[in-house]
Amino acid sequence: MTLTSEIERRTLPTEFEVRSAGDGKVVIEGYAYRFRARSQNLGGFKETILEGAGKEAIERDDVRALVNHDANLILGRNRAGTLRLSEDSEGLAYEIDADERQSYVRDLIISMERGDVSQSSFGFRALDEDWSLDEDDFPLRAVRSLALFDVSPVTYPAYLTSESKVSTRALAHAATLVPEKRALWIPDPPPLPNAVALHLLRG
Repeated sequence: MTLTSEIERRTLPTEFEVRSAGDGKVVIEGYAYRFRARSQNLGGFKETILEGAGKEAIERDDVRALVNHDANLILGRNRAGTLRLSEDSEGLAYEIDADERQSYVRDLIISMERGDVSQSSFGFRALDEDWSLDEDDFPLRAVRSLALFDVSPVTYPAYLTSESKVSTRALAHAATLVPEKRALWIPDPPPLPNAVALHLLRG
């Protein structure tokens, strides 16, 4: 199967832990994803990430921690030692050494403490995947291996907004699994203007 170069984004609720590291530094901890957690409908399929999917990415990829996926608001980077990634029994955990001298870090910490920011998102590309049908005969993608680009505390969950980034290749493949259920919905035509409707009735 030909895999895509598109960057996809996924979001999940998480509990952040923020602790002081002294000298104006704070450590932010969270999870980018949890194993076997099933996504919502992504527009034609659901998705889960399998154990070990990010193992190679942790060692290989140059990953940033960002605020809302904004490259201008960088919190840390694994190759700089200010972002640490690890897979445990739950999923992909991260630790960010953030610097409160940056105003956006202070703003983020306040929002986290208030509970205004309570979700984490990650940017990735699937490198290896399996497809099947779930118990409801709905396409399910299981990601076995991925490339990781960034992890981000986010304000809005990408699953529920128009900004959701889902691979068009994945959507196309999902449509081939159950074509009879992937038929396009064709809405009823709009009502005819009164004059046209009256003309048709009169024949």
